[in-house]
Amino acid sequence: MASLPSMPDAYLLIEDGKIKSFGPEQENAIERADHVIDGSGKIVLPSFCDSHTHLVFAAWRANEFVDRIKGMTYEEISKRGGGILNSAMKLQDADEDVLFEQAQERLKEVIALGTGAIEIKSGYGLTVESEVKMLRVIRRLKELNLIPVRATFLGAHAVPLMYKNNRPGYIRLIIEEMLPLIRDEGLADYIDVFCDKGFYTVDETDMLLDAGTKMGLKPRIHANELDYSGGIQVGVKHNAVSVDHLEYTGNEEIEALGKSETIATLLPSTAFFLGLPYAPARKMIDHGICVSLASDYNPGTSPSGNMAFILSLACIKMKMLPQEAINGATINGAAALELSSKLGSITPSKTANLIITKKVNSIDFLPYSYGHSWIDKVITGGKVR
Repeated sequence: MASLPSMPDAYLLIEDGKIKSFGPEQENAIERADHVIDGSGKIVLPSFCDSHTHLVFAAWRANEFVDRIKGMTYEEISKRGGGILNSAMKLQDADEDVLFEQAQERLKEVIALGTGAIEIKSGYGLTVESEVKMLRVIRRLKELNLIPVRATFLGAHAVPLMYKNNRPGYIRLIIEEMLPLIRDEGLADYIDVFCDKGFYTVDETDMLLDAGTKMGLKPRIHANELDYSGGIQVGVKHNAVSVDHLEYTGNEEIEALGKSETIATLLPSTAFFLGLPYAPARKMIDHGICVSLASDYNPGTSPSGNMAFILSLACIKMKMLPQEAINGATINGAAALELSSKLGSITPSKTANLIITKKVNSIDFLPYSYGHSWIDKVITGGKVR
């Protein structure tokens, strides 16, 4: 992960939305181009691939931000009907077209911040109608063809209040009603479960992932954000594409991940925002585990999709080298989206989703200069946005 090949004084040719070729400037034999960009003193990078977001939601939760300042924990807020349940209540009342318009603006915002591929989850519906509504909004975002979008069904994000004393009843609703409908309409690529303290148990997660797999959905799960929950191990058992969060990761979890092809997706802005321990990225990388970085963009625990800030947090708080952080946010993020054959690196035939920086001295400057806007131009599908 510390290997980040670079080429000074280079040219790069884009044709029909794809990377056609690149090489040393002195070998540039291109006679003409429709659009020429002078990148002198700048760096060209592959766009970020943000593999964990909750971009579709009905309202922000700034009031809970103040509650946490006053000393309430995330679990305490959730138990009183805040957190995910708060978002679910507001989303259930929201109009689908309004949700789409709001999400479209957020999508355009993160593209301008350098994101060139994204995963978006449901999970703020928690009813058949509202989960399907969210997934239809995500499908509409896909159809805009701005950047590649992956859809994840997260009906098991929390247990709705009406099922507070009937958890098996809600799980049956997911398995018997939500999943068949989602399969029949082709609304999701993945299934996710929040396997953690106060949310879903390992046995419940096991059952839900089994059901999702039978419906053609690949697993990717929330795990070990709040405790040593067993979520990493159950994710590995089901060959999850990725297990995400991982703030609580010990030797047993490291061993399980090290023997698997499951990607460890770390979300440092959530730890930053909630005051949680940071995932042990250094230990994971030193044990040969594939680590990706994502924003967890959501209204309650990470209200930002700025992947440049994620790079800074990864280096400052998780001791990742700048090269490791960039790989985690690009090629490994693409792998977590199963898009690494198309995105995540500057490679001929891959889609030309790129970032051009402002004039900078080195790669190290990018995570070092947190809070500064170092992106000059964003290219998606070969077009300057």
